[in-house]
Amino acid sequence: MSVRSLQVAELLRRNLSLVFQAEGRYIYGPEPMVTVTSVQVSPDLALAKAYLSIYNTENKQAVLLEVEEAIHEIKKNLYQRIKKHVRRMPEVTFYMDDTLDELIKVDEMMRRLRADHQMGEEE
Repeated sequence: MSVRSLQVAELLRRNLSLVFQAEGRYIYGPEPMVTVTSVQVSPDLALAKAYLSIYNTENKQAVLLEVEEAIHEIKKNLYQRIKKHVRRMPEVTFYMDDTLDELIKVDEMMRRLRADHQMGEEE
């Protein structure tokens, strides 16, 4: 990625976080917590993939669908924040980032193995 695409990706990540912080409860309710973990931008700066971590809810897919339904409002708020920094608003698509969920599962498996003394001798 070029320096400019990295700058735009970070700009989008920070400002999307602010949009979700300000408008999130109106989009998906007060319970779920949504965090923008990363944004990847295409070389021509026309497309952006935003990865979201969703916590404090059982149905993460439903929250992601509500975010996608409110895409027009999210993009409008995002554009108001970044219009002085970019010429064109990238087409933003949202994806679920379940990296932290997988990390928690692996950590729990390791704890169970240690508790059952199946990890071998510790030095």
